[in-house]
Amino acid sequence: MLESIFTQHPEAEKPAPLRPRKGVIIGAGQVGLACAYSILIQDCFDELILQDINQDKVEGEVMDLIHGMPFITPTALKVGTVADVGQGADLVIITAGAAQKPGESRLNLVERNIAIFKSILSDVVKHCPNAILLIVSNPVDIMTYATLKITGFPSSRVIGSGTVLDTARFRYQLAQRMQVDPRSVHAYIIGEHGDSEVALWSTANVGGRKLIDHSWESLSTSEQDELASIFNQVKNAAYEIIQRKGYTAYAIGLVVTDIIKAIMRSQERILTVSSLVNGPYGIHDVCLGWPTVLNEKGILKTVNLKLSKAEEEQLCHSAQVLQQVFQQLNF
Repeated sequence: MLESIFTQHPEAEKPAPLRPRKGVIIGAGQVGLACAYSILIQDCFDELILQDINQDKVEGEVMDLIHGMPFITPTALKVGTVADVGQGADLVIITAGAAQKPGESRLNLVERNIAIFKSILSDVVKHCPNAILLIVSNPVDIMTYATLKITGFPSSRVIGSGTVLDTARFRYQLAQRMQVDPRSVHAYIIGEHGDSEVALWSTANVGGRKLIDHSWESLSTSEQDELASIFNQVKNAAYEIIQRKGYTAYAIGLVVTDIIKAIMRSQERILTVSSLVNGPYGIHDVCLGWPTVLNEKGILKTVNLKLSKAEEEQLCHSAQVLQQVFQQLNF
């Protein structure tokens, strides 16, 4: 009946089939759903699969999202797993894992989330052998490293969300103080996505003007205190949010979408994702946040940073914090 609404043109040719962009989100909790919503409204994939252990909940979430499709560029949104409808995905986003509780550090989550990842990744390796893996679950640097070890994938295709969100928070705080758009502030947070992260004051600039003309030590005590206060707000932001509402979701959803666009659209954009670092400043065999160029193959190259002496020491300490955890893990 519905076919009668249209008259097919007698000489019409069917378009050549294009290879659809396919993504899978494993974990449909608050973070996974924030990622899904942001991904859908920014048209990142032609097909998106949501996978979650709670089948009824994920089916309800997909139904809710599908009812909004008339308002956005359409995406084929499905419930399923990498083993059934997710085979051959271009990008697998993993947000599954135990939730961070108030007062709990990201590193406290390690053992619980390693067990979850082992059960998830066997199917990913089997059914999505060429996919790029984007790890969002906390502690993200540990889980990115664990994913590398469990899957055996090339390190260029195993990426964590790293300190992209921390960097965004840093730029926002600085922009608020200077009353400019955060996109005009160029400043990075590197290292662990957590308590040992490092603010790169030596390279931070707005409009080409460095925030610190000389060295940290040359600043007055009041200036150091002001900048330290900004950094502490950045470092403790997640704890503040978790204390008030129980979780963070919206901002990390936007972060993940930005990373996906950089990959799927081959933007060759620099983002402080977490990946395997070997070499700079004597750091080896550790995943941490670092300015990294992303394209359709995953990681293309990394930026050769020039750090101050204090920043170098802080980064090495951050790497040591992570390595101490790595050494205790059993894969």
